[in-house]
Amino acid sequence: MNPSPPRHLTLIGAGLAGSLLAILLSRRGWRVTVYERRGDPRVADYESGRSINLALAERGRNALRHAGVEDAVMARTVMMRGRMVHPRDGSPPQLQRYGRDDSEVIWSVHRKDLNVTLLQLAEDAGARFHFHRRLHTVDFDAGYARFIDDRDDSPHDIHFDTPLVGADGAGSALRAAMNRKSPLGERTEFLDHSYKELEIPPGTDGGFQIEANALHIWPRGRYMCIALPNDEGTFTVTLFLPNEGDPGFSSVRSGAEAEALFAREFADALPLIPHLRRDWEQHPPGLLGTLYLERWHLGGKAVLLGDAAHAMVPFHGQGMNCAFEDCVALAELLEAHPDTAQAFAAFESERKPNAAAIQQMALDNYLEMRDRVADPAFLLQRELEQELQRRWPTRFVPHYTMVTFLHTPYALALERTRLQQRILAEATAGHASLAGIDWPALERTIFAQLPVLEGAH
Repeated sequence: MNPSPPRHLTLIGAGLAGSLLAILLSRRGWRVTVYERRGDPRVADYESGRSINLALAERGRNALRHAGVEDAVMARTVMMRGRMVHPRDGSPPQLQRYGRDDSEVIWSVHRKDLNVTLLQLAEDAGARFHFHRRLHTVDFDAGYARFIDDRDDSPHDIHFDTPLVGADGAGSALRAAMNRKSPLGERTEFLDHSYKELEIPPGTDGGFQIEANALHIWPRGRYMCIALPNDEGTFTVTLFLPNEGDPGFSSVRSGAEAEALFAREFADALPLIPHLRRDWEQHPPGLLGTLYLERWHLGGKAVLLGDAAHAMVPFHGQGMNCAFEDCVALAELLEAHPDTAQAFAAFESERKPNAAAIQQMALDNYLEMRDRVADPAFLLQRELEQELQRRWPTRFVPHYTMVTFLHTPYALALERTRLQQRILAEATAGHASLAGIDWPALERTIFAQLPVLEGAH
């Protein structure tokens, strides 16, 4: 009996999600062709100044395991144990751990390093890449697509009889083409904040200038600064500011004005960023928005995943991890359903509620990071949260643990988080410490309202 011929797929976008999906399917015998608007990052200058560092969590690592590439990626990461909070008054920064110990951490990785690693592994697995191919138009009925090489505006036409997968980010060209064919119910809600990327270089000895194994954060109410470590001893610094007001991008326009802002609000960070003026003026502000779609697929002809389907603000560090989960789910559903339309429909049904949940949690986390991490009431609730986890670890599972260290579906994590937040707020109301907590009543509440969570320990 002859083996069935390999199935084909055409991918738009050779970024993180596109490269990972190419690995997953190529290693299962699929013939994958990838078109990317940019040049090959292995040989060309990578786009900089618009790339918040990435936090790899257990969900992302699990997807890398599925693809057999976890070890290759982890070799370029730096462990982050928690948030290192830098107060405005210059007092010593304090570490707020993410988990109970070093088994519950996240990993900082530079976008370019990760993209290059995954792209090379995808090519090694048999995927074919075509760079400098910006998707221009698609005729889904005729199976025709035109790509443009932006270096000389030359067109490149292809005929395809394979499904199209859009992994081409928040500005997805495939999504635009799908929208023209049949509206997807698209809307984008932008924050009234944007971001600017800066850098802390290594010290004179080549090492990190501040604590390496932490996500550093300077919370200042309506705005904040963060810094994530890279394995070469640098930190990627990201300043989040309102678009309007003072301080805001409307009032802080020049490198000199940015330097004055740092001297006033982030005084301990300023000496660490020698090229602040230059980077401020060379790096454009990045927009922050949430993309919502009513539909992710066009029958069996095209589907979207990752940021192309559900871009989110970066404040939970889950955009990449969620996209990687998308890749695993889509690869498994394509294998399970010979009918591509059924696979795409099942993918949307499974992933859309979870994407909506992490989009909401990312918005919630921005308020927590910039406003609450230094608030006494928040810190008391966090102290109680840790104690409840210690006493009943399979029932009271902290929000961050569910999202970051377990595989709890995002939608379930959001549901339990809302309930747990009410329990914490009610239990700590009127208290300045845990000394007056009514533990028997709290135990009854937890056992009545929080069933054992699968995977918790």
